[in-house]
Amino acid sequence: MLPPWLIPALLAGAALLVLGGYAAWRRHRRSSRPRVLLPFEAALQRLDDIRRLLDPASAREFSIAVSDIVRQYIEVQFMVTATHRTTEEFLRDLLETSNAALAAHRNLLAEFLNQCDLAKFAGVSLSRQILESLHRSAHGFVTESSKPPPAADAREAPPVRIKEVRDSLPST
Repeated sequence: MLPPWLIPALLAGAALLVLGGYAAWRRHRRSSRPRVLLPFEAALQRLDDIRRLLDPASAREFSIAVSDIVRQYIEVQFMVTATHRTTEEFLRDLLETSNAALAAHRNLLAEFLNQCDLAKFAGVSLSRQILESLHRSAHGFVTESSKPPPAADAREAPPVRIKEVRDSLPST
């Protein structure tokens, strides 16, 4: 005859095995899913991918690729239509935008996009140095514009001195 505790112990052991197996399956499924990249991470990854085009012989292809990466990043990050528009249309509308983070980079974007347009549409040959400068500009823009703006309170709040804090405490 079986001891009376054996059947409940076997059922509890089986339940623990089932729960452990389910937890392991969920952990495996969660870790096997690739992490979704943030817009700036995807743009930086794509910029790294096009480094192979940093050759004067590929100036037109590089200019098209780097311009598309920056424009697509702007659309996703700032919700501003940047693709399917001319550089002039985009820059003109950028003056009217209320997005301060994007408007702060207007001059950089104007120079960058105009330089890309020269290679894309006018067939101007760009040196390796200029191509690298365009790549650095795109990388810098994506990196800088992805940072949150400094908090207004942190800029405007005067520093607190220890003596002022000590004086404001109730005396005991």
